[in-house]
Amino acid sequence: MTDTPPPQADADADGGAGQPGAEWWDDPALPWRHQPTRQDIACFSWLGVVAVYSLVMMVARPTLLGFAPHVLASLGSWSGFVMVGALAATGDPWWPLVWALGSLGLIKFDWIYWWAGRLWGRNLIEAWSGRSERARRTNLLAERFARRFETLAIMVTFLPLPLPRAVIFAVLGEAGTSLRKFLTVSALSSVVSAGCYLAVGYWIGEPAVAVMDTYGRYLLYLSLAIAGGLLVSYWWKNRQASRA
Repeated sequence: MTDTPPPQADADADGGAGQPGAEWWDDPALPWRHQPTRQDIACFSWLGVVAVYSLVMMVARPTLLGFAPHVLASLGSWSGFVMVGALAATGDPWWPLVWALGSLGLIKFDWIYWWAGRLWGRNLIEAWSGRSERARRTNLLAERFARRFETLAIMVTFLPLPLPRAVIFAVLGEAGTSLRKFLTVSALSSVVSAGCYLAVGYWIGEPAVAVMDTYGRYLLYLSLAIAGGLLVSYWWKNRQASRA
């Protein structure tokens, strides 16, 4: 008589990644390699908040720059700082308050990336890179730079350079940079860089204000065009995925 394995054994055999019995969290697109804890869920939720905020700002930034530059700068926008600096050259008195609020605005989400790196390490970088070899190479270079220079790596993220800021901060969290040091360097760099952008705007002065006054009538249409482009891109990706 041959023994047959109990039903539970078959269920266990089918429980691996990619099998019908796999758990929802057992997905290489997610940054963890274990059943997520409360910290994992909380941090992942914050990253989602940042993603939504970034999309909203991508659409709203042109309009805010033309009609509410003080608000835009207070949220941490470089272009907003330059515009407020230019307004200061024409007598606008609000630049000190904008400098203070905007310095905080520049670093409002930095701790989330540091926290994500501390929780998930390289798994997070792999998830962000996805299947793109270009993104993988860029993120690898940023990772090497952050591990080698640490403090300098934080400082250069406040320059108008095409650096993967989130990757650098996540690497520092994974590499063991203390939160106190990370936030201290970020805060000081934020104050200095915000002051520099305001100074650039002040140096440009009235010509920048005149250009924005003329350009302002078209900024709303630009925001609507960006929103339309995002919707079309989302629709196209879903269509391609459904065909695959």
